[in-house]
Amino acid sequence: MKINREHIKKTFQEYTDRYDSTNPKIKLKIDHTYRVADLCEQIAQSLELSAAEVDLAWLSGMLHDVGRFEQLRRYNTFSDAQSIDHARFAVELLYDEGLIADYVPEISTTELVADARTWRSMGGVNESPTAQSEDMPLSDILQTLRIAIGEHSAYRIQKGLDERTRMFCQILRDADKVDIFRVICDTPMEEVYGFQTKDILRSAITPEVMQAFYEHHAVLRKLKKCPADYIVAHGSLTFELVYPESLRIAKEQGYLKQMMSFQSENPDTAEIFEDLRKDLNGYLEERS
Repeated sequence: MKINREHIKKTFQEYTDRYDSTNPKIKLKIDHTYRVADLCEQIAQSLELSAAEVDLAWLSGMLHDVGRFEQLRRYNTFSDAQSIDHARFAVELLYDEGLIADYVPEISTTELVADARTWRSMGGVNESPTAQSEDMPLSDILQTLRIAIGEHSAYRIQKGLDERTRMFCQILRDADKVDIFRVICDTPMEEVYGFQTKDILRSAITPEVMQAFYEHHAVLRKLKKCPADYIVAHGSLTFELVYPESLRIAKEQGYLKQMMSFQSENPDTAEIFEDLRKDLNGYLEERS
């Protein structure tokens, strides 16, 4: 099956038109979606994937945050901790409720429900998909999308995936992280972090958060206790980027550097951030 990009973009617009696009939070997620899709395409092309696989990576970007709009409507927040896991919710909307059929009209809702039941009976781990093809089977597309979307915000990708499916998960996760740097820089701190600016500027940093950063891995949600922890945690996403193209884009865009240039009014935090920047710059140079 070939992916019809124009149909998918039209369907996405029709879906998001159900929500208030004048709401800055809704617009933020619409813009984020298109950028992540483009980044997925760019990263996939850097891996010299087939045209069909590049299209599939792009489609995963278009659908990865479809749960965000309904999440905001129902819970008035983008915080998964205060509402629902938005990635799993996207899978529920797309597969359990049949929304994916609007984007991929080749399937019927009845077939989709049956496929979802089979999926759950298998414990969520897919069979090894078909090898590269310019015209990928519909079953491959549905399986890969379901896993990539469901795993895109997980701390770690589930075990037991075949190499190709894991690659699509990593492409989407990389693209999402790269654009998160931009979202953070383009959005007022109070909206991003949910704290007053004065509290962020005066904040300390939790030792366990610093340790995770220096160990070069993402920060677990439960470790974040101070407002400034969230900035450090976002910076630590750099260490989770898998592909050289993802790191190259992050450096070239400059949002990562801008985000980590945070100037704290707390002398101890300001000193820590200076050390964090040196460590991050050394990592980027090493990986270049």
